[in-house]
Amino acid sequence: MRGSRLYLRWLSLLGACRFDLVALNTLRGDPPLILAPNHPSLLDAILVISRFPDLVCVIKAGLFRNPMLGPAVRLARYIPNDSVAGTIRQAGGNLAQGSHLLLFPEGTRTSQRPLGPLKGSVGLISHRYGVAVQTLLIETDSGYLGKGWSLLRPPRMPVRYRVRLGRRFDPPEDVRAFTAELEVYIREELSGASGLDAALGAGRPATPAIG
Repeated sequence: MRGSRLYLRWLSLLGACRFDLVALNTLRGDPPLILAPNHPSLLDAILVISRFPDLVCVIKAGLFRNPMLGPAVRLARYIPNDSVAGTIRQAGGNLAQGSHLLLFPEGTRTSQRPLGPLKGSVGLISHRYGVAVQTLLIETDSGYLGKGWSLLRPPRMPVRYRVRLGRRFDPPEDVRAFTAELEVYIREELSGASGLDAALGAGRPATPAIG
C-alpha cells in the first residue's frame, strides 16, 4: 500500500496524472469484500492497492516468476491466476482472515470499451464463501496504458482517474445469472458516466494520491 501511494504521489507531483480515490477510503472498516472493478489500464490495481493496508489481489501467474516483482507479490500473499480451483481456495482463505480481495471480473484489461466480457470467478468465490461483491467503477479520460495503446505514444497530460463505488451485490445463488447481471450493471454505469473532467478537477492542481 505504501509503495503504491508513493508511486501515485510521484505521478501526481510530476503533473502526469490526477487522481480522485476518496471513495475507496469508506471501505476500509468494512467486513471482507470482493472488490470488482473494471480494468481500463495498467494502473488500475495500483489505484486500489494504494488505499488498503490488508488487501489481496489476484494477479497474472507470470508476475510470480518476475525477478523484481516476484518476492514482493509473495510477501503480500497475492494469488496467481494459473488455476481456477487454486485461486478460489486461496481467495477463500484470505477472506476468512479478514482481507479484502481485489479481482478484476474481465480477467484482463478491457479489450473493447466500456467493458469486455466477464468471467465467472467473482461469482464463484462470492457464492462459495458467502462474501458480498463491491463493484468499483474506474473512469479515465485517456486510453493510455490500455490495451492497444502503444507505449511509444505519449498521452495528453495530466491523465485523469476517478474511482467511485458502484452497487454492492449479495452472494449469488446462480453464478451464471449473477455474472450476466454484473456485466450489464457495470456496462450501463460506465456508458452513462458524464462530467468526468469536472469530477476530476479539470484545471486544478494535481490531487495528492495520499489522504
